[in-house]
Amino acid sequence: MTLTPEALDRYAREYYLSDEVADIDIEERAQRLSAPTVAAQVRDARRVIDMGYGTGEMARELLGRGIAAEVVEGSPLLAAQARGRHPGLVVHEAMFETFAPGPVYDAVLALHVMEHVDRPRDLMSHVRGWLRPGGAVVVVVPNRESLHRRLAVRMAIQERLDDLSPRDRLVGHLRVYGLDTLQADLEGAGFRVDARFGFTLKTVPNAMMLDWPPALLDALTEISPELPPQMCANIGIRAVAAA
Repeated sequence: MTLTPEALDRYAREYYLSDEVADIDIEERAQRLSAPTVAAQVRDARRVIDMGYGTGEMARELLGRGIAAEVVEGSPLLAAQARGRHPGLVVHEAMFETFAPGPVYDAVLALHVMEHVDRPRDLMSHVRGWLRPGGAVVVVVPNRESLHRRLAVRMAIQERLDDLSPRDRLVGHLRVYGLDTLQADLEGAGFRVDARFGFTLKTVPNAMMLDWPPALLDALTEISPELPPQMCANIGIRAVAAA
């Protein structure tokens, strides 16, 4: 599957810019509450680029920390929205695979990217060329070993942990990851794993959480630091470009 700006605009209309996605508030609550945890992984990086704008939660967090934040976004619609909402944000309108700034960044954020692309290892190898010596990539992906997937297998709702659900297919997931397979892809792309983390405890699919009170939805992410990453709905790795 080859992504194009037109395809990304279509996805933006159907998901990020749509009022008809019932569970988007659930996802955005998790992203918003986890943004400080993810942003902390850039550590003392001064120039940081985020791969994709989404709904802007990470851009808001980075700019709020005084970080020289940039975003590379392939959707013209989302790129325009990013410029309009964040005057201080540098926006590069380009596809990830053809963006070639050279080794200029201290850190790259690849949040919910690797599960969407055909060749994630090749893309991360390309991204390594954006980093200065010692630079880091921070990757977040859906976790195949999360509690809700374990329960689904136990209840015979799905056969294997890495089976793609209807929602996975709706949002364009080509795969889900475990910490082992995520580490393997990053090491294969020339990175050395430095830290692992997870966020959001999820016990049931989003469709069963639509009427849950906001305080409970928030608590599912706020409790994350107390849990092993393998239990969480999302896992992350910080990895440093190998010499």
